[in-house]
Amino acid sequence: MRHKKLKGKLGLSSSHRSSLLANLSISLITHKKIETTFTKAKEVRKHVEKLITIAKENNLHAQREVQKVIRNKKASKVLFEEISPKYLERNGG
Repeated sequence: MRHKKLKGKLGLSSSHRSSLLANLSISLITHKKIETTFTKAKEVRKHVEKLITIAKENNLHAQREVQKVIRNKKASKVLFEEISPKYLERNGG
């Protein structure tokens, strides 16, 4: 159980943190790698793993949920067509 487990704040306001995670996620999805700090990488990993779990369903609702977070059609297309099929048989999230 995740009782009292805070998400990484990274010393940023909530809006700055969400845009940072979205931008790093877009870069990771499109380029398959990023160069950043260890702490930010750990937070982005959690973020992208949740997006992959949503994308495995591959329906309209899942596409809209992913678009809410990353707001980039190219990255969304890569996530649904290239990345999520690799993880269909794998548990995660």
